[in-house]
Amino acid sequence: MAESVAVPAPGEHVRLGSWPTPVEPAPRLAEAIGLDRDALWIKRDDLGGLGGGGNKVRKLEWTVGAAVAAGADTLVTTGAPQSNHARLTAAAGARLGLRVVLVLRGHAGESRSGNIALDGLFGARVHWAGDVDQRRLAEITDGAVERLRQDGARPALIPFGGSNAVGAYGYVRAGMELLDQVPELDLVVVALGSGATMAGLVVSLGAERVLGVHTGALADPGRVVAGLATEVGRTGITTARLRVRDDQVGAGYGHLTESAAEALELAARTEGIVLDPIYTGRAMAGLIAAVRGGAIDRGTRTVFLHTGGLPGLFGHPAAVERAELGLDAYPSGGSEG
Repeated sequence: MAESVAVPAPGEHVRLGSWPTPVEPAPRLAEAIGLDRDALWIKRDDLGGLGGGGNKVRKLEWTVGAAVAAGADTLVTTGAPQSNHARLTAAAGARLGLRVVLVLRGHAGESRSGNIALDGLFGARVHWAGDVDQRRLAEITDGAVERLRQDGARPALIPFGGSNAVGAYGYVRAGMELLDQVPELDLVVVALGSGATMAGLVVSLGAERVLGVHTGALADPGRVVAGLATEVGRTGITTARLRVRDDQVGAGYGHLTESAAEALELAARTEGIVLDPIYTGRAMAGLIAAVRGGAIDRGTRTVFLHTGGLPGLFGHPAAVERAELGLDAYPSGGSEG
């Protein structure tokens, strides 16, 4: 079994979450997907506290901590309209008394539910960038930071998804926390979005004990994860050493795949656990495919990292429609009792 690696903290951090998050056994789900009943646990990082919870809270403790230490009074970040990271950056700003500016793809009025509603509730200011690619979005965000600076603010740019080496350290510590809770774990399965969550886990647990399920957020996720893990301090991590499944992207990042929809239903109906259609739904679908395809043995002691994202479910019309189709309808004029 690989040993965890001690990595020095990158600098200042702020306490935003409630740690440690619980680890819950999932025997009915394990049995349903083909694992032994006692071989599957769910690490509930969706219960991290701040702003509805999720994996971004651990990253923000370090990225926002660095911003506060540098004297920032405004946080600026970027993403899609239903970005969990943007929502939690807005919550972190509210907690710490900092202004928050979110530079989001798309146009005003296209979405009024899910994360975007919470962005407004937390008091964030949104700048709509239109239909742009990642490079142009970054340019627009840089421009927003510069305008804030010219207006006398002290802005700090929080990276897309919280994914830089500083943010990744949040999941170095999470991996250590997990080893205290499940010392004999063989494998952690996690959604691979902007890369820092998987990178931090790889640093603390080793590449062989982390399976990332590509969600379509990055063009080359393995390269990003390997680069972040190396920057954080884990030597010898190459793309070839990483365990990444890329069979769950489907038609693209924002698309609800059939396998993710089925994974949402299975987790909900066996354990009462709610996943989201983009990240954790795909990650669970990847776990199911790996077990049923023989890549994970039924006795493998597996932890599924629940990275949150519940508001994203309510901001995804196809996922909401699919869930509502599962309702049992009583006959017209009938009685429930």
